[in-house]
Amino acid sequence: DIHIHVPEGATPKDGPSAGITICTSLISLLTGRKIRSEVAMTGEVTLSGRILPIGGLKEKLLAAKRGKIETIIIPEKNRKDLKEIPKQILKGVTIKFAKTLDDVVKVAIKPARKSAKKSTKKKARKKDLPKMKVKIIRNNKPVPEHAKGR
Repeated sequence: DIHIHVPEGATPKDGPSAGITICTSLISLLTGRKIRSEVAMTGEVTLSGRILPIGGLKEKLLAAKRGKIETIIIPEKNRKDLKEIPKQILKGVTIKFAKTLDDVVKVAIKPARKSAKKSTKKKARKKDLPKMKVKIIRNNKPVPEHAKGR
């Protein structure tokens, strides 16, 4: 099990929009696969891996563009908000939409390196990968079952 505790007052924030970034970093660490440096991402992730919408999209896109980011992953539910973003901010940037954490991983994480020698091992399949449990803690207390996924 992996337990992560991010106290409410520890970091200034406007919401849980770093959720997909934290999860992607953990996946990279656990699999040994690198995250693409030209990709930025924002979105809240539920315990079931669904990606929830975020606020402050214009400011986040502008910051990514200033950082010379080529691809930005945002929640699918924020697609409608793009009509409010000035075209000059979107110019030269590729927006990818994510409904689930799997969508994020497909864009953000580089494929596994192929070894020089041919392996006799079978390819790992999704069902062969270990299951991870994540325990959410707020204010030093576990989140009750009825509040999970919010």
